[in-house]
Amino acid sequence: MSDPHRHHPHDGHRPPTGRWHRLTHRLTPHSHESAAKVDSALESSARGLRALWVSLAVLGATAIVQAAVVAVSGSVALLGDTVHNTADALTAVPLGIAFVLGRRAATRRFTYGYGRAEDLAGIVIVLTIAASAVLAGWTAVDRLLDPRPVTHVPAVALAALAGFAGNEWVARYRIRVGREIGSAALVADGLHARTDGYTSLAVLLGAGGAALGWRLADPLVGLAITAAIALVLRDAAREVFRRLMDAVDPALVDRAEQVLREVPGVRGVGELRLRWVGHRLRAEVALVVDGEATVRRAHAIAVEAEHALLHAVPRLTAALVHADPAPVPGETDPHLALAHHAPG
Repeated sequence: MSDPHRHHPHDGHRPPTGRWHRLTHRLTPHSHESAAKVDSALESSARGLRALWVSLAVLGATAIVQAAVVAVSGSVALLGDTVHNTADALTAVPLGIAFVLGRRAATRRFTYGYGRAEDLAGIVIVLTIAASAVLAGWTAVDRLLDPRPVTHVPAVALAALAGFAGNEWVARYRIRVGREIGSAALVADGLHARTDGYTSLAVLLGAGGAALGWRLADPLVGLAITAAIALVLRDAAREVFRRLMDAVDPALVDRAEQVLREVPGVRGVGELRLRWVGHRLRAEVALVVDGEATVRRAHAIAVEAEHALLHAVPRLTAALVHADPAPVPGETDPHLALAHHAPG
């Protein structure tokens, strides 16, 4: 069985094969200590924190600009958008706490560490998006039933454009970093920022309609934007739900199986499982090896298989590899004693 504490950070490329690679690999110093692989995970957490604080600053500045316009224009729509942007900026707080917690070492109680805190933050973000959709819909219906005039339309329009630009920039930044480090919660937070950008556009379009004397423009556009927010909510909720249910991209499983089958000494790949812990992947796999192989040989095959996985699967930081002997005719299944423990 391979020790999951002996590997180093890797990129997402397949390992080179051949005698020359094996020779140079043995002659080149390598670190297989836990600290080495944790460095990469800590760096990804640091990138996530940096993305949060930068986006918090951008959205905070946007909200301040909009609040100043609200003070002089009295626009209720812009006030709602300002509150919305402020709430979006504050979602950085639970996610930032999750990233900080995720950097703590595992304990005897939390043996997998604190990476799941990101999933909890993702739930908070999804609930915030849902609350934003309810608020936007409620405001739109209220405006539809009780239309109100909008004053200082040019200033409101400029503030709406500022809100859209700030939110769209933050959305792109969060989504890009979230996908690069494998954080579903950060991606969901980016999608949330995008919904706020849509809300800002609704204010802009509504102000344009008000400038033309059509009071119903603002609430009707608000209802359309509420529907758009609901679609984004669906995507964010689906991504967070899948992460909570330990879902992974099937292509990663296919890639891992292919790489394992190419490891010398592996006769077959049995059970293979991948799961996310925060924005890091862990793997568990059972391999079939020659039943006559010595324990040392079986362990060497398991270590080589683990090494190949770490090279091939992006953001994989730990792998537990179990070696099973190849069955022979008439031999009793060595796992038979465990059969009654299998889930029904």
